[in-house]
Amino acid sequence: MRRLTRPLTAALTASALLFGATACTGDDNSSRQKESRARSSNYDQLVARQPARTGSYSPTRETKNFWVDTWMKTPNKLSYVYIQNASGAYGYFVLKGLPVSYCVSLLPPEVKTRGDLGEYDGDLIVQGPSMDGTYSSNTNCGAYYGKDATTGAYVEFSVGQNQSYFLYDQPLELPQFQGAKPLGPSRIEDVKKQKQ
Repeated sequence: MRRLTRPLTAALTASALLFGATACTGDDNSSRQKESRARSSNYDQLVARQPARTGSYSPTRETKNFWVDTWMKTPNKLSYVYIQNASGAYGYFVLKGLPVSYCVSLLPPEVKTRGDLGEYDGDLIVQGPSMDGTYSSNTNCGAYYGKDATTGAYVEFSVGQNQSYFLYDQPLELPQFQGAKPLGPSRIEDVKKQKQ
């Protein structure tokens, strides 16, 4: 009888521990686990039915390489920024290099730091300062700045609210741009004279 009592007691204790451990997980955790399993299972089924195809040519990579060849091979390359306002009228800037959005930074926007959170301290990812020593919210992405092509003057413009811009690496002779007014110090004619 003693031989049966010890294994039986051990089995009952293990069962009680297992039952107690699963009972402590709560419905919320169990629901999350079910949803996670459902998502993974669904993804696996979709991949099995519709696997990603491979290609022999990537037009996206070709276009990215075209961008690199256009903008990253020639220092001081000019950009022509045509801006259309809400009434349909056009103006333009001629810049050295590309216009840059306020959302672009030379540094990563987040930094890792040690956080003191009481008993749960650890590493945190927090917003890092910009190069000018301030903290930017990355909400002013519709504001752009650049360097005027002939004077070197700082130029800033914004888009949105029924105002769009079109960027080219050469002046265009399209009908809609014929009456475009210079919005900065440089005029297309001035730049053409400098190139000659």
